Amino acid sequence: MSEKVNIKTHKDLDVWKNSMDLVEDVYSLTKSFPDTEKYGLTNQIRRCAVSISSNIAEGAARKTDKEFIQFCYIALGSLSELETQLLIAERLEYCQNIDILDNVVEIRRMLLGLIKYLKSKQSK
Repeated sequence: MSEKVNIKTHKDLDVWKNSMDLVEDVYSLTKSFPDTEKYGLTNQIRRCAVSISSNIAEGAARKTDKEFIQFCYIALGSLSELETQLLIAERLEYCQNIDILDNVVEIRRMLLGLIKYLKSKQSK
């Protein structure tokens, strides 16, 4: 796991980099949503995507691993919220075969791995 390497800032974390890519993908996807969703689902989906990378960054900047873990859990919550909203968009036929969902699964795996790593550091 690359997170075990010397972490200087959040920009060194692959999970942060992937979550930034996810933001770009989400913005591209939601461009095609109906105008009636501009202040509804489109806005909510975009805010969730931005929240993931933002919470990883904020957690990495905190003083303790315990705080970092808490922000990783918040990012995980935003990720689950994003996944749900993407599935809603798919059901409403605003999009089909959302490849982004594969990225969501990968980012979830990475976040859980980072949390596990940070917890293991605490118990040493």
